[in-house]
Parts: sequence; structure tokens; C-alpha cells
Amino acid sequence: MRHKKSFNHLGRKVGHRKAMLTNMACSLVEHKRITTTVAKAKALKQFVEPVITKSKTDSMHTRRMAFRYLGNKHAVTELFGVIAPKVGDRPGGYTRIIKTGFRLGDAAEMCMIELVDFNDIYTTAAPVKKTRRRRGGKAKAETSEAPAATEEAKTEEAPKAEAKSEDKKDEKDN
Repeated sequence: MRHKKSFNHLGRKVGHRKAMLTNMACSLVEHKRITTTVAKAKALKQFVEPVITKSKTDSMHTRRMAFRYLGNKHAVTELFGVIAPKVGDRPGGYTRIIKTGFRLGDAAEMCMIELVDFNDIYTTAAPVKKTRRRRGGKAKAETSEAPAATEEAKTEEAPKAEAKSEDKKDEKDN
């Protein structure tokens, strides 16, 4: 029975599970979005959110704590340099799980886990209001010249069309 068991063992031994979560957390920090199964995403969410919370305070101790979880110095640098300033005012909930359907091979429920502040589609920032712009007198000058040019072209084309019709009449007579 699973009485009072607080996390999903994911059908793996302790070492394999820790290594998998560490690798997934590093990938999430580096790429800001990864695709995985729902069970792994929920386990990853419990694993990575405390690390992101600790990254809000940039000190040697918190960097070492993050390195203990992530095990990759490039991921730690990315976490403290890019992610922490962006999530600094957020009180929690740094990741989002979006279900994408079922995998073809074994029908496992798949999802996409992403960092909330790095998705451009779902951000709630107000859209920038665009100012309307008009073209000045230059546009009026171009429009007044354009009809004159088309009238000249029509007058030049009309004699050519008449000449062609006369050539056809001469061919029929011969």
C-alpha cells in the first residue's frame, strides 16, 4: 500500500529516478519547454519548482544548492542569470503542464511542461497600442500621376489593337 507516500516512484529505482529528474530539470531550464509523459511532468514539477524558488536569492549557498539538484553548471548559470530575474515577483507556480494527447506506441498520456514566464502566447502582458499613421502629400501626388499614366497607356494600346485587327483582315483576304 502507498499510505503517506508523497511522490510518484515512476516504476524506477532511486538512482535511476533521481538521474532522470535531474536530466529533465536541466533540459527544462535550458530549453524552457520539454515534452514528456504526464506522470513524469508532475514529478518534475515537484522537483524543479523548489530549485527555482531558491534561485530567487542569488548567493553562493543557493547556487551550490541548485547545483546539487541540477548537476550541470550551464543549467545553474541559466537558472540564476535568465530565469530567476524573470520569475522574481512570482510567488510560485513557475511551470505549466499542457496535455497534448496520447503517444502512438503505448498510448501513454503525453504533455508539454514549460516555464510560465517564457511562453509568448499565454503571457498576460497588455498589447502595445499602435498609433495610426498617415502618409503626407507624397501619396496624393503619386495617386494623381497614376491615372494620367494609365490613360496614356490606353490611348497607345488602342491603335495597336486596331492595327492587329487590320492585319487579320488582310490575311483572310489572301
